[in-house]
Amino acid sequence: MKKIISLSVLLLFCVTSIKALATEDWGQNGHRSTAQIAQKHLSKKAIKRITKLLDGNSIAIASTYADEIKSDKAFRGYNKWHYVNIPSGKTYAEVEKELGENAVWGIEECISKLQSEDTERRDKQFYLKMLIHLVGDLHQPLHVGHAYDKGGNDIDVKWFGKDSNLHRVWDSNMIDSYDMSFTELSTHARKLSKTEIKDIAKGNAETWALESRTMAESIYQSVEENKNLGYRYMYDWFPQLKIQLQKGGIRLAKILNELYG
Repeated sequence: MKKIISLSVLLLFCVTSIKALATEDWGQNGHRSTAQIAQKHLSKKAIKRITKLLDGNSIAIASTYADEIKSDKAFRGYNKWHYVNIPSGKTYAEVEKELGENAVWGIEECISKLQSEDTERRDKQFYLKMLIHLVGDLHQPLHVGHAYDKGGNDIDVKWFGKDSNLHRVWDSNMIDSYDMSFTELSTHARKLSKTEIKDIAKGNAETWALESRTMAESIYQSVEENKNLGYRYMYDWFPQLKIQLQKGGIRLAKILNELYG
């Protein structure tokens, strides 16, 4: 009987841990949707080379790796790569040194490692998985939010009457409420012209971070602490969230095509 109880407690702990990981940034559906959108914009050559490096796995499956390793103490040093807190009124270049390692730094580091002929295959697999994830993170606006409120994690709100926080609303609450799989989300992304896609792909991690920060400021202004959010918030903001997923996918494809296309 004791063994059965212990096993039940262990299973409950594992499920709870998985759920906690899934709500930290874009959640699984968000990251996989961004990666699936990127897949549609990759060249055939890039798809072939990336699939080979990932041992046959898709970039959608690889997209959640950076969250999955958070439970391993050996990878705790990479946690700071998931976000960047650029003070209002500052450019990234102005505060780059004081920020230390961050999402923009992490993306650039991954690109550098993947470009280097000295990087071993196993390490290239790691940095590719990290890159796929971090580009997604950079387009979750509250990953470029305020440091003092932990990107909205300290701003308590309710989501359809249940306790949540502003960061979690953007990570997973809205996506979960929409109730679509990542393949459905990517399939139903906006239809864009070649010119629109080209315009979205312009820039780099630094300029995309500043764009997300501007959006984050609007998000902060849209809510009051402890406010109950629901249908109206979905109506106002979910279209913007879907745009962020799509931008992340297009920009990820740009980077991957440059590396492998």
